[in-house]
Amino acid sequence: MIAINETLFDETTHSPSLIDLVGYAQAHKIVDFCFIANPYYPTEAMVAELARNLPELIRHYPSSNPLVSARHLAAVLHVEPAHLIIGNGATELITELCHRLVSTLGVPIPTFGEYIEKVDAARLRLYPLQVAENYQLDLKAYLTWVHREGLHSALVINPHNPTGQLFTLPEMHAFLTDARDLDLVIVDESFIDFASEEIPSLLHTADQYENLVLVRSMSKHCGVPGLRLGYCYSRSERILGQLRDSLPTWNLNTLAEFYLSLLPSTDADYQASRLRVLQDVRWLSTALAQVAGVTAYPTGANFVCFRVDTGMTARQLQRRLLVEHGLYVRDCSNKAGMDRFHIRVASQGRENDQRLVAALTQVLHAA
Repeated sequence: MIAINETLFDETTHSPSLIDLVGYAQAHKIVDFCFIANPYYPTEAMVAELARNLPELIRHYPSSNPLVSARHLAAVLHVEPAHLIIGNGATELITELCHRLVSTLGVPIPTFGEYIEKVDAARLRLYPLQVAENYQLDLKAYLTWVHREGLHSALVINPHNPTGQLFTLPEMHAFLTDARDLDLVIVDESFIDFASEEIPSLLHTADQYENLVLVRSMSKHCGVPGLRLGYCYSRSERILGQLRDSLPTWNLNTLAEFYLSLLPSTDADYQASRLRVLQDVRWLSTALAQVAGVTAYPTGANFVCFRVDTGMTARQLQRRLLVEHGLYVRDCSNKAGMDRFHIRVASQGRENDQRLVAALTQVLHAA
């Protein structure tokens, strides 16, 4: 049995850090399915290179020229570096977008909590998704509501967090075309690299929309949440200018900058890791759909959201999987707009995913 600091669950709208919950000594024994990140990248060679250079990196200031790192990232994204802004995690950029560019914002819920926590109530309108419809978002109905409410900005997360719902490129283009009258459309594509073999991102067609900003967290697809890296892409000088003005000169540390410099030479490794995750999550999604007592939602991300149908709450299931099996899953009941019966799990490699499915089956059947 694993002892946990239970009070931490009530102190955040995110998942408490595993280290905070169980301590450093126990954390390495637990598989963290809350951790929505690529388990196969960075490669061991990249980590060794980071470690080798650490003594020098911590003794130098980061670059004062953001284009230096932007050029490394642009080389693997195949975009213009001048249209990229790299942040100290996507959350830094989300915060600045919400504080500086949003007058009023429509947000479908449940969602990633930062988008509703960084906008004050007077500027925020929530669009509740329905549990009877498995929290699926209808883009046309949503935009009709945005216009009816007289809102100036709208958010779409694709694939959606926490459900994994994926919108096709034609669906997104139709939405963006009809939303041209808005001041700002935020499209968060933090999980889009795991949607399919060919990545259905707006990145290479975003220049068609002056009011569009794409947000992406590198924690997810690059597997480096501790380095705090994310970026925005837009063609709008208005959007880019305000974001640049809001960020401090040294918002990235030298370790994060060095990591970015490794991306062009390791892009083939990244693409191989991405495809491996894609196969793992497809296996996990299929396996969860066969577990009696849960309803697994289709996913276009590297995670699967499922509803517990046995009467056991998500909180109860989360605690039993953690304490009895050493598996930490995301209880979504603290997400605004979501009920008490939904769990989200990110693929952590085939062997760990198999452990999860076996433990989930055991816990639910024992109940």
